[in-house]
Amino acid sequence: MLTQNRPLFLGIDGEGAAHYWDSYEFAVAVVVSDAQAEKVKLAETPYETLAGWCEYTQDERGWAVGPHVGGSLVDDLARGLNA
Repeated sequence: MLTQNRPLFLGIDGEGAAHYWDSYEFAVAVVVSDAQAEKVKLAETPYETLAGWCEYTQDERGWAVGPHVGGSLVDDLARGLNA
């Protein structure tokens, strides 16, 4: 589905779909189940950035896990300590 052999795992939304980022295609794959997946190229959406996509997902479905994007190791550690 995606060009990258190992796309970046973004997280799992509140409805249970896994989101993966492919930086080569600038696209997100949303995998609902083994039989259902959708590739969304950000250029074809109102969300110009990956951060915008993550905010949209938060607003529409919420995140059960993640999103794991941006920031730094220090930010990740601080977020983990606050959880």
